[in-house]
Amino acid sequence: MSAAGFVERLRAPLGAALALAMVVAPRGAAALGADAFSSDWAQTSKSEARLIAASGDLAGFEIALAPGAITYWRDPGDAGLPPTLDFSGSDNVASVEPEFPAPKRIKEADGGDAFGYEGGVVFPLRVKLRDPAKPATLKLNADFAVCEKVCLPAKAHLTLELPTGAASPYAGALRAALVSVPRAVPLKDFGSFEARGAEGWRLCSAHEAGPARDLFVEPPEGWWVKVAPTHADEGHDCFALTIGQKPKDAAFPVALRLTLTGGAGPVQTTIEAPAAHD
Repeated sequence: MSAAGFVERLRAPLGAALALAMVVAPRGAAALGADAFSSDWAQTSKSEARLIAASGDLAGFEIALAPGAITYWRDPGDAGLPPTLDFSGSDNVASVEPEFPAPKRIKEADGGDAFGYEGGVVFPLRVKLRDPAKPATLKLNADFAVCEKVCLPAKAHLTLELPTGAASPYAGALRAALVSVPRAVPLKDFGSFEARGAEGWRLCSAHEAGPARDLFVEPPEGWWVKVAPTHADEGHDCFALTIGQKPKDAAFPVALRLTLTGGAGPVQTTIEAPAAHD
């Protein structure tokens, strides 16, 4: 869905919006305040958010969600907006690289698919300091969306002095979040990819024990690629990729980022997809 379409979803009746605004934070965690390894919680309707840190080079942006609420992956799917994270106000920080845990496909009331998270999520943040010998402070201005029956934009302005030396109680949570980030692999280890028909492709990956597999496709701006499981030979999981939309002047090959979830763990790869053929 386009940003304009999502904005329409934000235009809830005034009464519903006011009711959401009065909801108490989902876990009441904001009342606990910060510690040496976490910021205060920023409360919004149906969510709360904070920074946590394991060390001077590994932190996390945590969003806790009320029951029934969702927030979005870097590709939100048919609806929603991805999170925007701005660290430009940080002190003694050269760069911050956010990582995105593997998403879940979430069916919405309108029949569309959202790609995101239920319950909560921790986005690991890989931090590079300008001078590791000096104190550093992470400052985040975050914009994200939270949807239940009504979708509302959310903001969080967070500050955390990064720890030096001491053991963090959030190290385990951040390690778990990193495990849930798709691992980059070459296409040969991801699966076989071939053009099928005039407007699509087929991907087959070796079956793995574990949760059911799902495939997420991120095309360039202006493209839309639909994904559906398809018949597979024994020992494989296969998906049909169909071009739902492309720019008028689109040329092949087209760059696609592919994320496969389930099985033994999430993986991702990139491919220059050839022109589909009859």
